[in-house]
Amino acid sequence: MKRVSVIGAGSWGTALAVLLANNGHEVMLWSVDPHEIEMLTNKREQEEKLPGVKLPDSVVVEADMETSLTDRDVVVMAVPSPVVRTVAKQMSPFIADGQVIVNVAKGIEDVTYMTLSEIIEEEIPNAEVCVLSGPSHAEEVGKGIPTTVVVASKKKEIADMLQDVFMSEVFRVYTNPDIMGIELGGALKNVIALAAGTTDGLGYGDNTKAALMTRGIAELSRLGVALGGKAETFSGLTGVGDLIVTCTSVHSRNRKAGYLIGKGMTADEAMKEVKMVVEGVYSAKAALGLAKKCGVDVPIVEAVNRVLFENADPREEVSHLLLRERRKEYTTLEWEEA
Repeated sequence: MKRVSVIGAGSWGTALAVLLANNGHEVMLWSVDPHEIEMLTNKREQEEKLPGVKLPDSVVVEADMETSLTDRDVVVMAVPSPVVRTVAKQMSPFIADGQVIVNVAKGIEDVTYMTLSEIIEEEIPNAEVCVLSGPSHAEEVGKGIPTTVVVASKKKEIADMLQDVFMSEVFRVYTNPDIMGIELGGALKNVIALAAGTTDGLGYGDNTKAALMTRGIAELSRLGVALGGKAETFSGLTGVGDLIVTCTSVHSRNRKAGYLIGKGMTADEAMKEVKMVVEGVYSAKAALGLAKKCGVDVPIVEAVNRVLFENADPREEVSHLLLRERRKEYTTLEWEEA
């Protein structure tokens, strides 16, 4: 049994608290929101963000940051990507040397272009920062629906320990040393999911979505490898796997926001309607900035940015993507000489 604290009591943090408690660990769930704390303490349910999932009686709901971080084997950081830096700064004074912190949010900081694990390492340099990611909607994990994810750490022994902590008969965990690739896959697929949702909103069909997803993984892989990720990672759970679930699921807030944009809403209107953080909107600018910095071609990411921030017509952007100059699918494949 491990002593685990989950920092952030939204849908994903609450689902993981349920999973970890059911795995037999001593779990503490931290929130800064008094309303959320009262709801979770008295009703034992995150009624607003994860309805229908009961918090086990063993989970302690905590408001004090220092209490939540003192003498813990594992700290799970489950706050939305835009506030990761702020919360990491608040955590820093209470983190012991070598504390294992597992980031489970997905995103890239739109000012610095840093991944979330890089931000945590910058703010808490004495911690061992790891990542857990994959195709895993909180709504399904909280209900015990079979799910598979991947955990990454710079040290194999820590990755193996975390694999044991999280793994259950309904939650399979793989290990991978490629922290950069896993973080980039998890963040960049949200941008592609916005595009996929937009085509749904426009009334296009499966052919269009399949095209966006397939060419989207090509963009994601090109950029990810240029930034130091490994090609194999992008064909795995946080590449293809996460892209599939985020582009197609009714639970996906990124797909839903894209759908609403396709129906005529602005990005701001869509985010207000979704009522949760749409991380792809924040990652879109960063993805484009990184692509320009690396000289990587990302036409779908460019189109998403024009729709989000320049009020471009989504239907026209789809036409532009289809009518770009002709090219080969793979530049590495050549015809044999006749």
